[in-house]
Amino acid sequence: PFPTPASMKQTPLHAAHVALGARMVEFGGWHMPVQYASILDEVRAVRGACGLFDLSHMGRFEVVGRDAVALVDRVCTNHCAKIPAGSIRYSLLCREDGHPLDDLLIYRDEVGVYLVVNASNCERDLAWIRAHADGLAAEVRDTTADTAMLALQGPRSVEILAQLTRDVDLGAIKYYRFGFGTVCGLAQTRISRTGYTGEDGFELYLPKSAGARVWNEVLV
Repeated sequence: PFPTPASMKQTPLHAAHVALGARMVEFGGWHMPVQYASILDEVRAVRGACGLFDLSHMGRFEVVGRDAVALVDRVCTNHCAKIPAGSIRYSLLCREDGHPLDDLLIYRDEVGVYLVVNASNCERDLAWIRAHADGLAAEVRDTTADTAMLALQGPRSVEILAQLTRDVDLGAIKYYRFGFGTVCGLAQTRISRTGYTGEDGFELYLPKSAGARVWNEVLV
């Protein structure tokens, strides 16, 4: 049967989307906003100024332990051990025969690794990575349900985010790199700069409880 809104997963921003009049659709098992106004208006906003996106449906895993990097290198095509700390790399998650299960982003932390995977593959990816941890001192923690992920995209993204951020130089976070700073009063917020829309922009990783508040503060 076709999924109903009640049967779909909801991000911490769901109520905000509904209140703002978003057109909601099913996406990867989640009830997500597909658009607020016309597509052309939204494209022009992101290309000319800035747009704010809810990416909380994406899967987010923390790989921790002495062998965290070794575990990621067992299952991903990009060589995690060669990624400098503070950098991000695009990679594929593959079966033993090389068939890709998913594409993902690898965040190389000073200690451990942070992975961002596609929403529809989250459970399968998590099980696959954990299944290859035998003999390694590594643990994969699924933080998806406990966190929110926002993306501020567009040529004004630095200007807007700088008004809400301290303890970090946003200009020092280059393309496909990340850092940590205080965003809307939340210390040690992960801030990345992948600009997935094609425009310059940032991604923010937040506690679930703060997702809606930060969303509203960025909109102001």
